[in-house]
Amino acid sequence: MRHHSPLDAAADLAGVAALLQIGAEIGVDRLLDSGDTFGAAELAGVADLPQAGVDDYLAALVAAGLVVGTDAPDRFRAAEDYPDRRYAAGYLSWAMSANGPFLANAREFLTDRDAAARLYRRDGRQVAVSSRWIGERAFYPPIIDRVVSAGALRVADLGAGAGGLLIRLLGQDPARTGVALDSSGAACAAAREAAAAAGVADRLRVVERTVQSLADDPGPVEGADAVLACFVMHDIVADEAVAKAVLGACRDALAPGGFMAVADAISYAPDPAERRFSALFTYLHASFMSVTLPSQRRWLDTFQAAGFSETGCVPLGVPGGRLFVAVK
Repeated sequence: MRHHSPLDAAADLAGVAALLQIGAEIGVDRLLDSGDTFGAAELAGVADLPQAGVDDYLAALVAAGLVVGTDAPDRFRAAEDYPDRRYAAGYLSWAMSANGPFLANAREFLTDRDAAARLYRRDGRQVAVSSRWIGERAFYPPIIDRVVSAGALRVADLGAGAGGLLIRLLGQDPARTGVALDSSGAACAAAREAAAAAGVADRLRVVERTVQSLADDPGPVEGADAVLACFVMHDIVADEAVAKAVLGACRDALAPGGFMAVADAISYAPDPAERRFSALFTYLHASFMSVTLPSQRRWLDTFQAAGFSETGCVPLGVPGGRLFVAVK
């Protein structure tokens, strides 16, 4: 038997990421993520694809150890380490798939960024899926803890993507309602589908709008006990005037005692455990998205300028990530 070296982890990660990306593209990722048992026919039905093709995909998942058989004949479920592997795959998926248009057209972006940006755009659904794979492990838990401990029942999520964070919060408390705001039509569609599948569609309002639009019309967040934002506010904070207007509008719209919980990134985190992914995240935003990530100090100053009475900051699991909690 060949000895499994530490470098083999790279090959493992590549295999897992590609197989799970296929699952997301054919629409069976939610079934795999659920932990429920399923049969080949159910998988094909969810994917709305011919049985033969899905049988081959299922065989590959089993061979990879991502899916295992159960005591019931022809019934399967995700392996016990599936969540760990999906989390690790999320970083590769975000880097290589969600940002694929940037990587494949790097020459054009480095020649004329504005012209390239008009031609090559990221797929909102791919960004949302990879962000969910990372977020469910790295930054959802501390935000959920903050919402639950505060007893917040009216929650808005800015740049909500596929709605994973809100859906989890709504599933925890039948009295909780949510507003998912995102500028991507594909992400909004994915959020509606996921909410329906989770049985919380009647308590989740999905709004297709930019975060910047809240400066003029904060209606979607009016009266919220908590306004959340995960790795979307860096686009806002890059412009001081816009940041003050958007954050100020959110602050004014919050219910008494409300708060904002913003999970986001700082520029070029120097810690050895963070520096490589943080370098990629910072560089892609600066060179391909025209967004200069703020320093931690600038984040704190921006919340203060928007009128928040108190802002705390703690590290997140994502390399270079920080959680800022700003109280009205």
